[in-house]
Amino acid sequence: MQKPSIPKGTRDFSPEEMAKRNYIFNTIREVYHLYGFQQIETPSMENLSTLMGKYGEEGDKLLFKVLNSGDCFAGISDEELLEKNPVRFAAKACEKGLRYDLTVPFARYVVMHRNEISFPFKRYQIQPVWRADRPQKGRYREFYQCDGDIVGSDSLLNEVELIQIMDEVFRRFGIRVCIKMNNRKILSGIAEIIGEADRIVDITVAIDKLDKIGLENVNEELRSKGLSEESIARLQPIILLNGSNRGKAETLKSVLASSLTGLKGVEEIEYILDHIERLRLVTPLEFDVTLARGLSYYTGAIFEVKALDVQIGSITGGGRYDNLTGVFGLAGVSGVGISFGADRIYDVLNQLNLYPADSLQSTQLLFVNFGEKEAEYLLPILAHLRAAGLRVEFYPDAAKMKKQMSYADAQKIPYVAIVGETEIAEGRINLKEMATGEQTSVAVDELIGRFS
Repeated sequence: MQKPSIPKGTRDFSPEEMAKRNYIFNTIREVYHLYGFQQIETPSMENLSTLMGKYGEEGDKLLFKVLNSGDCFAGISDEELLEKNPVRFAAKACEKGLRYDLTVPFARYVVMHRNEISFPFKRYQIQPVWRADRPQKGRYREFYQCDGDIVGSDSLLNEVELIQIMDEVFRRFGIRVCIKMNNRKILSGIAEIIGEADRIVDITVAIDKLDKIGLENVNEELRSKGLSEESIARLQPIILLNGSNRGKAETLKSVLASSLTGLKGVEEIEYILDHIERLRLVTPLEFDVTLARGLSYYTGAIFEVKALDVQIGSITGGGRYDNLTGVFGLAGVSGVGISFGADRIYDVLNQLNLYPADSLQSTQLLFVNFGEKEAEYLLPILAHLRAAGLRVEFYPDAAKMKKQMSYADAQKIPYVAIVGETEIAEGRINLKEMATGEQTSVAVDELIGRFS
């Protein structure tokens, strides 16, 4: 008989792993609430017409498409089947797809519910997304995103607020990170001044890989996209720009002097720096000219968070998008948002062993089962303890003591309560601490005080 398995790039999560994941989700949720964000959810499946064309050519290839229910071959000729063209087949046989991110479904939600929404609209969403990517360390085909977006406001104070949220979340997790920031207008300005304004997407996709593939490979990719040697040469000092955030901004003002778009990007970076410098952030904020973020819908500030003590890709990212709702028929609604990569954060917290002990708490106290008479006596006591907030279990079977103790060990339950005929007669409970084996006789009412 074939052993069951799960698709590559997906994972099962045990009760202990779920306790850790819930710690992540709850921490992020609490910080979003501090800033007035409200939660929504959207369906796992969207119409492909909603998803296609929003993530660039590379993103479209990574969409999981869902075959139409019923006869998925209806309307497809024999010639088309024999042609074996997957793109053409999918266009006719698939009307729906699994969402690739939460931002595009959110834009669709805003357009559909525009009459019920008060702007600016601050929403957060914690749900899984799917990408037909090649699974590797830190990269999964099914993973959770924890998005926060503000739409209906052009103010750069929103960017300042999102930086504060990222700082606070990672401070609570205890993960040392660096927030990298850039602006797509600066990248557009760079493309303009090197004479390659129409190749902005090719340039951004290539230089976004600088950390991963190195300068030579970035240049090779630019050549393969048709950039001239002169343009590539003019790009080098900009890509390799270093120094302080303010120093980089000053240099770029000179470099981008002939590009109004580029100068506007520098101005926006300086505005954010002006306000962030007044706040006491734990996290360093680095202005990085090579940060591009692959997604094609960003138009302003862009962000990426890197863990400093673990080798892994970005664990949070985001930016401003001015025209995303426009593709759904609602023009003039600007938005800015971030997305915490819960699965990568989970891996980082595991590697650094940063979970607080109380975040993994399960049962505090197990009551041993000696039989029906003891069960009748104990059930009201258990109900009383649970009403007081104690996490207690009653072993369901009157099994051998060794088996019940083994269960407590396996479940990492720190205390076991032993109540037999003698304890019932005296109205007391024999409390055993599993770590030391020490036993104490306590009154029922004392138990609540012991655990609260």
